[in-house]
Amino acid sequence: MHYNELTLHYFRTAGAAGELRGPGVSRGAAGSRALGTWVQFDLAVDAGVIHAARFRVFGCPHTIAVSAWLAEQAPGRAARAALVEGIAELCARFAVPAEKRGRLLIIEDAWLAAISGALPQMS
Repeated sequence: MHYNELTLHYFRTAGAAGELRGPGVSRGAAGSRALGTWVQFDLAVDAGVIHAARFRVFGCPHTIAVSAWLAEQAPGRAARAALVEGIAELCARFAVPAEKRGRLLIIEDAWLAAISGALPQMS
């Protein structure tokens, strides 16, 4: 499999890998290790702004790279129920082949689960 330079960089470095704990941390996960792709995001959010993000992944290099990039890009951004970039843009940025694009939906589901725990609930 051929990987572009950005994918290789984030796969190799994965600087935001790990977990966050404590007050103000929201965790969301999606996928299944048994099925080959599992993603977890931990987000520290205060006053509607993401202050820190970490991820854990079980999956292919594309899944790891995209998750690492998203966690790196998140701090300083408003906590909102959307990825930093859309699925189509992420596919292009990381040269994700068509047969692996469903894995980005798992990443999105994990992100949305983490964000939903961080956003105030509407009554």
